[in-house]
Amino acid sequence: MDFPILSTIIFLPLLGALFIFISNKKNESSSAIYISIFTSMANLLLTFFLWYSFDKSFAGFQFIEEKNWISGLIKFKLGIDGISILFIVLTAFITPICIVSCIISVKKRLNEFLIAILILETFMIGVFCSLDLIIFYLFFEAGLIPMFLIIGIWGGPRKIYSAYKFFLFTLLGSVLMLAAIIFIYWAVGTTDYTEIYKLKIAKEYQYLLWLAFFSSFAVKTPMWPVHTWLPDAHVEAPTAGSVILAAILLKMAGYGFLRFSLGMFPIASEFFTPLVFALSIIAIIYTSLVALMQDDMKKLIAYSSVAHMGFVTLGIFTFNKQGIEGSMFQMISHGIISAALFLCVGVLYDRTGSRMIKSFGGVVNYLPNFSLIFIIFVLGALGLPGTTGFIGEFLVLLGAFKINYLVAILASTGVVLCAAYMLWMAKRVVFGNTNNTIVTKLKDINYLEATILIALCLVSIIFGFYPEPLLDTMNISVNGIIQNHQNELTVNLINK
Repeated sequence: MDFPILSTIIFLPLLGALFIFISNKKNESSSAIYISIFTSMANLLLTFFLWYSFDKSFAGFQFIEEKNWISGLIKFKLGIDGISILFIVLTAFITPICIVSCIISVKKRLNEFLIAILILETFMIGVFCSLDLIIFYLFFEAGLIPMFLIIGIWGGPRKIYSAYKFFLFTLLGSVLMLAAIIFIYWAVGTTDYTEIYKLKIAKEYQYLLWLAFFSSFAVKTPMWPVHTWLPDAHVEAPTAGSVILAAILLKMAGYGFLRFSLGMFPIASEFFTPLVFALSIIAIIYTSLVALMQDDMKKLIAYSSVAHMGFVTLGIFTFNKQGIEGSMFQMISHGIISAALFLCVGVLYDRTGSRMIKSFGGVVNYLPNFSLIFIIFVLGALGLPGTTGFIGEFLVLLGAFKINYLVAILASTGVVLCAAYMLWMAKRVVFGNTNNTIVTKLKDINYLEATILIALCLVSIIFGFYPEPLLDTMNISVNGIIQNHQNELTVNLINK
């Protein structure tokens, strides 16, 4: 394809943000709303076309764009494969949902909020398209800026503390990754991922480089014990900020593990697998137990995100087809279901000003349509068959059982604990006696809110019953990761 479709998809939201900035008028948000919705929907249609044009039978990168940058030392190189295309589609799908939801919930400086969301979309899609380590790092870290502003300006009472905690945790975790990228350029002579993949990094360098990349991805995932920034960020962020943080930003780290940790450091990845398994199991069990004790619905969903991402890291490092495809599916599923749960909490918060579970009860009697949709997403989060949550967790556990029974059994307890805290929350919020007279005066979801939630519900159920379009897309690329891993281990064994 001669048309630079990847560059267009990356920078179209930035162009929309520029138009909003130029047309910005005091106390006038209608033009900004129209521009942001049009831009995000146009980008979504472009990504659907990209997915439709994607050749699922081709193992390499497609739609490659390449330009010399910084005196030819670094290339602005873009390309996608069966792994990255799905995250691009997910990002483009979630962004217009965030934009529509913020129109309802954001009461001040809406124009600036829409600009921040569109700029953030540019950086997130750039992460998934980058085939140069420097370009990846720039997009990866640039996303911190608009998210920092979203939390710090439009957040709750402790927004400044949470914004700085989010920024410092994620930035400091990436400093070592930058040092590792510089070292890779010195050792290999390039930061082009495709060239590094072919040339191979020497075994003696892989261990420290893996740890350097791990320091960034572990914080961003987030893995235990560097997860403490996430509940604070979620609680203080506005609804749209929580949605985009859970649905996309956390997935950038999972993508980084797949693309770089496994792709460039296969020997080190094998060596550190017990460490990843241990941290993943602790995250699944510990944060699930913590979620059981939460009174704030947002904080409960935030801790559940840490547990669900524990399944992701566990599946990635099984190094088998079921585990890796399961982790990919789990990330997409979590992106849909967690986004919907945060939107549901936002519906209640916008009407009552509270997120506390004890403030509700008997919601089904006054918001029946909302309650039905909310229960569907709760069941999806705990992995009910027929939803995307089941497919991801089932494949991860199947992959784990193939290599380590104990790890798989321990991880399975997370499914039981997830059912416990999700169903207990739903019981106290939706059913039982009404604890707050404000609940008796609430109106059910409007057409706009219903459209957003039903769209997410349909995606979760459709791909829950028919996962083949996603699995077929990622199949060739996942096989390539596994084959490269096995080849490297074989060569290393022969050399010994």
